[in-house]
Amino acid sequence: MTGHAPTTALLDRFVADVAPLVPLTSVWAHGSLAGGDYQPGRSDLDLIAVLHRPCAPEEERRLTEAHERLGAAVPLAAKLHCSYAVVTELDDPERPHLTWAHEEIMRRPITPVTRRELHEFGLVLYGGPPASVLPPVTDEELTEFVVRDLREFWRPHLDHPELWLHDIWVDAALLTLARGTVTLRDGRLVTKRQALAVLREMRAPARVVDDVERRRYGPPGSPGQDSHETRGTLDDARWLADRASLTLGFLTSEIDAIMARHPVVPTPDPCP
Repeated sequence: MTGHAPTTALLDRFVADVAPLVPLTSVWAHGSLAGGDYQPGRSDLDLIAVLHRPCAPEEERRLTEAHERLGAAVPLAAKLHCSYAVVTELDDPERPHLTWAHEEIMRRPITPVTRRELHEFGLVLYGGPPASVLPPVTDEELTEFVVRDLREFWRPHLDHPELWLHDIWVDAALLTLARGTVTLRDGRLVTKRQALAVLREMRAPARVVDDVERRRYGPPGSPGQDSHETRGTLDDARWLADRASLTLGFLTSEIDAIMARHPVVPTPDPCP
C-alpha cells in the first residue's frame, strides 16, 4: 500500500481498531501518503474517516482512548491525523469535523485543497471512494481558499518574527506558498518535493530551500537532518536568525504580490 511495511501495518491496525467503535463507512488517505511523496517518520499520515451518523459522547471517548493506545504502542502513530466526517455533512467545506491531530481531539474543516486531493488521488483504505459521496471542488473554490489562507493565516503571522526561528514554520510556509502559487497559476496540485523545485524557480533564498530539503528528504544523519533548534551552538543561533530574516523577506514579497493580484472584493452596502 505505502511501500513501507510499518506504515501499512499501522494503517491496517488503525482501521481494525476504529471500525468497531464508530459508525464507519469509509477511510481515505490524502496528502503525502496518497500523493506518492510519503517519507516514513517525517510525513504526516493524513486520513479522513466517513461516518453514517455523528459520534455519541461515549463513542467519542472510546475513539480518543483508541488513538492514545495506538500512539503508546506505535511511535509512528504520533504522525497520524484523522478527521471524522458525517456523510451528510460533507457538502460544507467550512463545517468543522471531529478530528484527532497532534495527539489530541479537536474540530476542524476538510479544506478545499484536501477535497481536491481526495478526488484526484485519494487512497481508499476502507469502504467506498471519495467521488461516491464527496462533492467536487471547483477551480474558483480552490483559488478562493488558497488566497484566503495566505491572506488571513500566513500574512498576519509574518508580523511575529519569533515564530520564524522554528523549522516547522519555515517549512510549512514556504511549501504552502509554492504549492499555492502553482494552484493559482494553472489549477494543479503539486507535492512538497515538487514545491522545492518551484521555490527555486521563484528565486527563494537558496540556503533556506536547501535546508528544508535536507531535513525533509536527506538520509538520516545527513547535515541539516537533525533540527537546528536543538543543537544550541552560536553558529546555529546565527543561522536561525539569518534563515528567519531571509524567509520573512521572501514570504512578505510573494504573499503581498499574490494579494495584490487577488484583492478582496468589497461587500456592497445594503440598500437603505
